[in-house]
Amino acid sequence: MATLNTKFKLNTGAEIPAVGFGTWQDADAQEGAVTEALKAGYTHIDTARIYGTEPAVGAAIKKSGIPRSKIFITTKLWNNAHHPDDVEPALDASLADLGTDYVDLYLMHWPVAFGRGDSMFPKDSNGKTINGDTDYVDTWKAMEKTFKKGKAKAIGISNFSREETERLLKETEVVPAAHQIEVHPYLQQIEACEWFKSKGIHVQQYSPFGNQNEIYSKGQNMGKLIDDPTLVAIGKAHGKNGAQVALAWGIAHGHSVLPKSKTPSRIRENLEGDFRLEKGELEKIAGVDKGLRFNDPSQNFGWKFYVGEDGKVE
Repeated sequence: MATLNTKFKLNTGAEIPAVGFGTWQDADAQEGAVTEALKAGYTHIDTARIYGTEPAVGAAIKKSGIPRSKIFITTKLWNNAHHPDDVEPALDASLADLGTDYVDLYLMHWPVAFGRGDSMFPKDSNGKTINGDTDYVDTWKAMEKTFKKGKAKAIGISNFSREETERLLKETEVVPAAHQIEVHPYLQQIEACEWFKSKGIHVQQYSPFGNQNEIYSKGQNMGKLIDDPTLVAIGKAHGKNGAQVALAWGIAHGHSVLPKSKTPSRIRENLEGDFRLEKGELEKIAGVDKGLRFNDPSQNFGWKFYVGEDGKVE
């Protein structure tokens, strides 16, 4: 299979494969999808407590017979377990479902805390989200303990602004190893990504195909990013498609990318998105940036996300 098998180094010294397999949505299909991904050659699997896919990921890895040490597993702490007393038990529950005694990367999924308890989305009588009062700095300090115990080989963040990250760096000890955010050719966030990298934080791109996902209502009344004429034309020169070019663009910027699919042929194709683009091609892709953010649950989550960042509609 034509893939470069690119890896990047985290600030812990560990290597992270550039192409990861995303498991958000379609929980019932994920065991089969992860099985296909491992068969195709993926060694980096991304899940989260809220996805409900940790058991499927664990089962697929177990069935594959691939040694645990050969697979990079990321999962994420959900918002209802931000209280310092809840962080390690939440990780323990994820580890049990994954069938492993450590994860390679543990991320704080969002900087916002929800009310404590078993409900993933606690609501009041009016259907409004009940927020918790835990500061994300205190949540991070509890995550640092799981890192020091070796249950998480690296810890990181997701969906933070630079301002929120700056505060975290000032008030805590462990620099996040990674930051998972929405980045794609229509939301390139070059300045923000360079800032995170300057702090030693590796950038991971979720939704690398932008509005390909039907859940993003904002992106439905426009052409799909993967059909963008610039990406398609560049792909033709390499015998690739627009989706593969979108992935190669992210990797060229030093990011790991997290495509997801249930279709075996697409699962394989996405892994082949790890190829080299020329400087001139990257310059052309720079020209398609629209500053378009498709994922912003600020209203539903009761928190102002992405303040001061590209694509934020104030």
